[in-house]
Amino acid sequence: MKRIFGYFMLFLLVIGNAHVVALSQTANNVLIKNATVMTAAKGTLENTDILVTNGKIARIGKGIQAPAGTSVIDAAGKFVTPGIIDAHSHTMLDSINEGAFSVTSMTGTDDMLNPTDIAIYRALAGGVTAALLLHGSANSIGGKSSTVKFKYGRGVDDFKVAGAPTGIKFAMGENVRQTTQGNFPGRVLRYPRTRQGTIETMRDAFLRARDYKKSWEEFRAGKTKVSPRKDLELEPIVEILEGKRLIHAHGYRSDEHLNLMILADEFGIKVATLQHGLEAYKIAPEIAKRGTGVSIFVDSWGYKLEAYDSIPYNAYILWKNGVNVSINSDSDERMRRLNLDAAKVMKYGGVPEQDALQMITINPAKQLGIDKRTGSIEVGKDADLVIWNGHPFSVYSRVDTTMIDGEIFFDRVKDAEMRRNNASERERLEKLDMNKAPGSGGTQPAIPRERRSGERNHVDEIDGGTK
Repeated sequence: MKRIFGYFMLFLLVIGNAHVVALSQTANNVLIKNATVMTAAKGTLENTDILVTNGKIARIGKGIQAPAGTSVIDAAGKFVTPGIIDAHSHTMLDSINEGAFSVTSMTGTDDMLNPTDIAIYRALAGGVTAALLLHGSANSIGGKSSTVKFKYGRGVDDFKVAGAPTGIKFAMGENVRQTTQGNFPGRVLRYPRTRQGTIETMRDAFLRARDYKKSWEEFRAGKTKVSPRKDLELEPIVEILEGKRLIHAHGYRSDEHLNLMILADEFGIKVATLQHGLEAYKIAPEIAKRGTGVSIFVDSWGYKLEAYDSIPYNAYILWKNGVNVSINSDSDERMRRLNLDAAKVMKYGGVPEQDALQMITINPAKQLGIDKRTGSIEVGKDADLVIWNGHPFSVYSRVDTTMIDGEIFFDRVKDAEMRRNNASERERLEKLDMNKAPGSGGTQPAIPRERRSGERNHVDEIDGGTK
């Protein structure tokens, strides 16, 4: 019976993703012609072609001829941008927080990736091609993160970006201190409960990791004979000390983020990104001095006390101070509208168009360490491209096509066709609905085989023999 159930679930999975197979092309050779190309690197190019070969951007220019076997897309009157990259997401994660301890660096989001999450397809419809999937913010030091491209309809291993630097989630503030959770009788409160305790927890973890690292170095050098016990909690923190793992730090208050950067100075490391950072404008010079990035919301606040000092000019002030700024969603819904969030920084502060576009493309790519391969439209980079029917910063524009590595993963025309087919199929199935009462057009359900064979009688006898 379990095997039959397993086959049934596999059947549902295949049916659920069938439309994606239809939307995806496997040639990886595409010529986009006559588009307005917003490169996010070298300005905006009018009436320009992009040739994609084997999933890479091969040529950018005018009048490019399509080689044999190349699909041609006429994008006259349309805009092409790099794929949007979300530097803070929990999409496609079946589990986000492990809150039992304040340090859970032994956990990782790679173990929780769900490639069937419908939010992935919706993100593609909003032009999002890649994301940093983070552990939750319940811990001073949380779990390891995942950097993915949204190749919906593929196996989970195809999502992971090969060669992307590994990351880990740090957090400060209300979530870590659990101040929003009730302090009822009998409940054991987890340490830390204060901001000073949060920093102490981080410092203690770094000190333990430094000692652990030294013990392994002495063993490998032959100074000690007994191998240290492998510690899954400390291994990722050692990678931080060695510069092999990036810190992405949740926080809202500028004093907390500054304290974390000072702690990083103490151990000779750098924080990759300050996540949320809604009042990071207060310490912009300190952030710029350390080369740390900030990934923000533009105008989302008021949902918790820590966010009340946010201002819509935060991105502008950080950008003006030379900080690498990205705009993230932290939401399956807001992820689909990151293009409009980028437009807002032009309104609040007058950030130039290309710099605003960079905040959702090449800037997050730099924060994730994948800017050598994606985030801008340049020869040699992955063909992660989005075709819009109008200017991407207009509320009236929408995505027509989203491609990753030269393959189309969202096509609006085929999506509309799929919806019509699904509606027809639903109507057909509803006419065959066996659950309707006979008086409402349904038919009497078939008698189960067990009852016909007499096997049901034994169950009836156990229940009292009344059936």
